Amino acid sequence: MPLTTYWLEHAWLDPNVEPGVALEVADGRVTAVRTGVEVPPPGAVVLRGLTIPGLANAHSHAFHRALRGTVQVGSGTFWTWREVMYNVAQRLTPESYFALARAVYAEMALAGITAVGEFHYLHHAPGGTPYADPNAMGEALIAAAGEAGIRITLLDTAYLSSGFGAAPDRHQLRFTDGTADAWAERASALKEREGVRIGAAIHSVRAVPADQLSTVADWARDRQAPLHVHLSEQTAENDACLAAHGRTPTQLLADHGVLGARTTGVHNTHMTDADIALIGSTSTGTCMCPTTERDLADGIGPAVALQRAGSPLSLGSDSHAVIDLLEEARAMELNERLRTRTRGHWTAAALLRAATADGHAALGWADAGTLEAGALADFTTIALDSVRTAGPVPRLAAETAVFAASAADVRHTVVGGRHVVRDGVHRTVPDVSRALADSIAALRG
Repeated sequence: MPLTTYWLEHAWLDPNVEPGVALEVADGRVTAVRTGVEVPPPGAVVLRGLTIPGLANAHSHAFHRALRGTVQVGSGTFWTWREVMYNVAQRLTPESYFALARAVYAEMALAGITAVGEFHYLHHAPGGTPYADPNAMGEALIAAAGEAGIRITLLDTAYLSSGFGAAPDRHQLRFTDGTADAWAERASALKEREGVRIGAAIHSVRAVPADQLSTVADWARDRQAPLHVHLSEQTAENDACLAAHGRTPTQLLADHGVLGARTTGVHNTHMTDADIALIGSTSTGTCMCPTTERDLADGIGPAVALQRAGSPLSLGSDSHAVIDLLEEARAMELNERLRTRTRGHWTAAALLRAATADGHAALGWADAGTLEAGALADFTTIALDSVRTAGPVPRLAAETAVFAASAADVRHTVVGGRHVVRDGVHRTVPDVSRALADSIAALRG
């Protein structure tokens, strides 16, 4: 690939914003970063606004995008929301899931997201019968991300029980492989390739029996792959775990070797002080999903305490109530302000770090999420002249991006040195709104 020079009007070079930065890119990677370049070099691609590393969406359920709007009608709980989710899951095929996910991942690219962690548990045909290719649904997601132009970490998920050893219910038959060994055999057939990482997930302590947790953890450890788990999202899960095992979900995971530096707990909302200490002392990550956690009335997790204990923070859009990593970053800080009635728990730089470098690390892309030589050439540009972002001085561009901008202000997204979104238009899915509308309408029958 020939050398391409991008001239960035402003660039966030953690932790500061620098004006006039020339980024040289070849073979999908940044080869040089030059600051103090006041005018664009001849032939450079000019990106006006604030350029930051690509955003990492560390927790996604692509098919939940079809629920947007529908589940906002009336009242209810996480558990009533889950019944609506199950009904959508029953209608998906590999073909319809590809169409939906392609549109969802294109929406992510428009929002500046360059890598997604897909927490994938919808494995089999209705009734639980495997497809001819047992990984047809996972391969559909991988293909969809490829066409949408973003990287994917497919977090193939073990989901074996309806709750602490109980058999799966009729909705969950599509999710289960029966045993963790059978899950591992199927997941082992998935192969990494350009733009694709394969990781593992434990759906939750209620969905994987305690005596099979280590099988999933060992599979991930043997491959040095990311391992994610929904953790203490609901107090009901904590109560049931205490009743079944006499310990919290975090303690149960620790006892079975699940926690560690390659593991990320998603939500980590309802935790004891001992849980927080366990998460931090093992360097287990925390993925906060504030827009989903508030949409489902889950609660506000102890993100500050977790990070202080040693848990790296990442961010995800989860159920896709909205797809906007800037909003996730902003919400994490603002939620904490509401909870504590004090301000300034994270700087804008710290929030951007969670949305970029630390998010990519949680997904197994340690060479992404920064603007420096040797890193993958994944970056996004946020307009500084929209109605939301106009006004503040450029040196405060990071604060403007985090606390005022939205996904609608993303102007460019580059992945591996290739323009995926240019001037706010997706280059391979030119009408993302229509693609979303059509793929969601097809699921309504």
